[in-house]
Amino acid sequence: MKKIYIPALIVSGLLLYGSCKRQLEYTPTGVLSSDALTSPTAVEGLVTAAYAAIGNGDMIGPIYSMWAYGSVRSDDSYKGGGGTGDVGEIDAMEHYNLVTPTMDAFVSRTWKNLFKSVSRANVALRAVNNLSEADFPQKKSRLAELKFLRAHSYFTMKILYKNIPLFDETASSDDILKVSNGLSWEESWNKIAADLEFAVANLPETQTEIGRPNKFAAQAYLAKLRLFQAYEQDATHQVININQTRLQEVVALCQSVIASGKYALSADIADNFLPETENGRESLFAIQFTINDGTTAGRLNYEDGLNYPHGAPQYGCCGFHAASQNLVNAHTTDANGLPNFTTFNNSNANLSTATVDVRLDHTVGIDGHVYKYDNTKLFSNSWVRDPGVYGNFHTMRNQQLATSSSYFKNGPFMGVAKNYDILRYDDVLLMQAEAYIELGQPDKALPLINQIRTRAAASTGKLKKLDGTFASNYNVQPYPAAGWTQAYARTALQWERRLEFATEGQRFFDLVRWGIAAQVLNNYIAVEKNRRTFLSTAVFTAGRDEYLPIPQSEITFTKGLYTQNPRY
Repeated sequence: MKKIYIPALIVSGLLLYGSCKRQLEYTPTGVLSSDALTSPTAVEGLVTAAYAAIGNGDMIGPIYSMWAYGSVRSDDSYKGGGGTGDVGEIDAMEHYNLVTPTMDAFVSRTWKNLFKSVSRANVALRAVNNLSEADFPQKKSRLAELKFLRAHSYFTMKILYKNIPLFDETASSDDILKVSNGLSWEESWNKIAADLEFAVANLPETQTEIGRPNKFAAQAYLAKLRLFQAYEQDATHQVININQTRLQEVVALCQSVIASGKYALSADIADNFLPETENGRESLFAIQFTINDGTTAGRLNYEDGLNYPHGAPQYGCCGFHAASQNLVNAHTTDANGLPNFTTFNNSNANLSTATVDVRLDHTVGIDGHVYKYDNTKLFSNSWVRDPGVYGNFHTMRNQQLATSSSYFKNGPFMGVAKNYDILRYDDVLLMQAEAYIELGQPDKALPLINQIRTRAAASTGKLKKLDGTFASNYNVQPYPAAGWTQAYARTALQWERRLEFATEGQRFFDLVRWGIAAQVLNNYIAVEKNRRTFLSTAVFTAGRDEYLPIPQSEITFTKGLYTQNPRY
């Protein structure tokens, strides 16, 4: 939350150059073309429009908040809301087998919204390329920023849909209509990586304006891309090889970020989820949102707007994104302060007696526990919208208090000006640890993972109740060196990623990357459907449900040029 750091848009809606290829075929009435914007000032406006585009998703076409795609589709959470029919498209995704290529909300709308952001970047790239460095001294840096933004949008599309068309700023409208989605695993990843490699080579180490990526943000994003690329998949989405060369790239890129000394873990994990501490040393790149910027409601994040406690008087809507019992159980620890890898889900955790990881109370709204760091309003089961279907737990990482200066209620929905982190330093540490483990060097991963656990254990300052006590019994200890084999380290890494990014929308994509989605999620369903009967018909089909379908409307529009993902 802030005043705008990147220069403001010259005109609201400066260039709506298209939600996808079909909108590239004409110039809408009253909209300026890129040819009409040739001055350095106007071109800067196009660059800012490209920045704006990566935050221009919506509740049923999200492009940055992956709560529906990466959290509800995993074992982290349930859809929530007012029963299974309330925004039923998410219920379909939670069941996996109900997803169809004709779903307009989410499946089709997210595709279109992501292509809008790609189009904005391409328009700005063409405009920047038309200026000389003498007229536009920022040319090289702006080109790098725009390629970074385009890579971000394509990366998001890639992990959602896998087989996507990729085109750059040189493609005409006619060219775009000839671009298929048939690139191989390596070709598609490398094409996106080329943008990030350009960004690494041409971005400065320090940006004077908050919100622009620097060289280290580009390195971290390239490391993330190479990590996904390393787990090579066949046509049916099965992991058939882990590429050691790609893992070495991940190590080198992450090490460069770490060695820069510019980033560190925040003292308290809470700092990642509060507007007062945004853009701190743990944040490498974040989508910037605003309030009190001279407009009626600011520029807010509404993609999480459904996910507030329904019965809480300060909100009133809408009760989506309910934490799963499985996720709560996963936070329990043993007498040594370590996770219960094999027995955690044998029964429902008794939270009055069990010892737990501190991150539980930064993630899940639990009756009688401090909600979002306000100890004057403890979470109450009365705030839960449909406990009979979804249980009594809620989520809260990406919510803000109604008393926060970042909060704005627009009708029944909530928006916030808290920035949305795309890359954080905790992710860099865990990416490097994962690469070390899969390279057969688990000893190098141990101190990286233990940095995460040590920070978690220390993150209790904002969790005390008014009487100075805690609602939970915390016990989080570092992993010992004894018994730290590659297999144990792999399990620990996967566990730490789950807890560190719980309900932030990364879990499902991690499971797919590791090639264990079908195993983990069908095991999850087998137990969870006895706790939550709405899951009784859910089933994850390997070779299909790792990715969303290509929207049928896009296949029809391209006259069958796009190939549908398997088994849809």
